[in-house]
Amino acid sequence: MTDAVLLCYCTCPDTNAAALLAEALVGEHLAACVNRLPGISSTYFWEGRVVTDSEVLLLIKTTEDRFDALRQRLLELHPYRLPELIAVPVSQGHPAYLDWVRDGIKDP
Repeated sequence: MTDAVLLCYCTCPDTNAAALLAEALVGEHLAACVNRLPGISSTYFWEGRVVTDSEVLLLIKTTEDRFDALRQRLLELHPYRLPELIAVPVSQGHPAYLDWVRDGIKDP
């Protein structure tokens, strides 16, 4: 395992679901920060047809060490049957901010 920082993407159906997930992930030290971007439009293929919906995008900052626990908790709380969760390694960033992310996911 590693303390490499990840940026995770997750869409939610509405602001209430997004807030619940953000607060749980940060409150349980699975993420250091979650940004909520409301008002995105998502177009995707679902159950045999093309669908367009309004969603809220979560930008979740965590580490590789915490990703499995984050994924498990997100799947427990998310209202979608098949939630989007994509993790991208952060290869560069402000070192002090990346350290803050690492510190933010440590249990108090």
